Amino acid sequence: MKIAPREADRFVAKPDPKAVAILVYGPDAGLVTSRIKTMMKTVVEDLADPFRIAELSDSDLRSDPARLADEAAAISMLGGRRIVRVRGAADGLTKIFDGFLGGPAGDALVLVEAGELGPRSSLRLLFEGAENAAAIACYADDRGALEGVIRTRLAAEGLAPEPAALQYLLDNLGSDRGVTQNELEKLILYAGPGKPGEKREVTLDDARASVGDNAGSSLDEVIDAAMEGNMDSLDTALSRARAADTNAIAILNALSRHLTQLHLAAARIETGSDIDGAMRGFRPPVHFSRKNSVQRQIRGWNRKKLDRALALVLEAEIQCKSAGQPDTAICGQTLLRIAQGARAGKR
Repeated sequence: MKIAPREADRFVAKPDPKAVAILVYGPDAGLVTSRIKTMMKTVVEDLADPFRIAELSDSDLRSDPARLADEAAAISMLGGRRIVRVRGAADGLTKIFDGFLGGPAGDALVLVEAGELGPRSSLRLLFEGAENAAAIACYADDRGALEGVIRTRLAAEGLAPEPAALQYLLDNLGSDRGVTQNELEKLILYAGPGKPGEKREVTLDDARASVGDNAGSSLDEVIDAAMEGNMDSLDTALSRARAADTNAIAILNALSRHLTQLHLAAARIETGSDIDGAMRGFRPPVHFSRKNSVQRQIRGWNRKKLDRALALVLEAEIQCKSAGQPDTAICGQTLLRIAQGARAGKR
């Protein structure tokens, strides 16, 4: 079934029980991730539970197609319904999912993440046409949707933006839902919550002080330094990110989205695209200042290496969410290991 954009948030909050597998795709990687996690929480309260959540990649299923059905049919040691999360999916997996949907095993909810898929995508058409599956598109927020996201998040903390502040936020956010949410969290911390029963006004000065006109640029610096194996730049970029109060989870989430984009770019190259063509598929588009760096990353990272890096990031995210774990140290060590892997590939 195809989920209309106006119905997407309602569906995500309470997925149709007839859908055993749900494809979430589109250029807004942050929104894809957000909707996947929202649906995961409708099944599993603790997203760090290794017994009820299985993480698979595109290459995992290509090398072992039966693993999808095996994971979907597996029973949790401690009971409860399971989630099977598939990252970086593309049309090369269509046949595997077609077979699975024809005779689904177990009661797990299968959540499938993909980048931008065109109207003729075989994977997208399969999920849209199946009665026991669903497809949800994720595109960058238009101004109306973005205003709703801003007002809703601020209102939850007893805050309301003055007109000038709202205009500033609309002008400087919106290309990626994940970045938008991170920047709004910074604004909330800076402005402070409102008092119970009344709304505190967020001023233009508040917005300018906490949300830069290059939102997410510090994250880009960290990611590019790690992916290129530039240790000195990584150390500097991490220091800047920490000075800007960017938390470890935000860095790992941004890195996860970037690795997924590189994975999709590698898949495009395997099917005949050149590097420039592969980069045009990035959403949001790569800023011109990062173009050379991302091109080098595409040349230096194949899909097998990207899978290993993504596994490291996912494990780090789980560790950071565990009570008492030093999230800053875990994030730094993970970035260091990825940078070392990038340097090893240059030898």
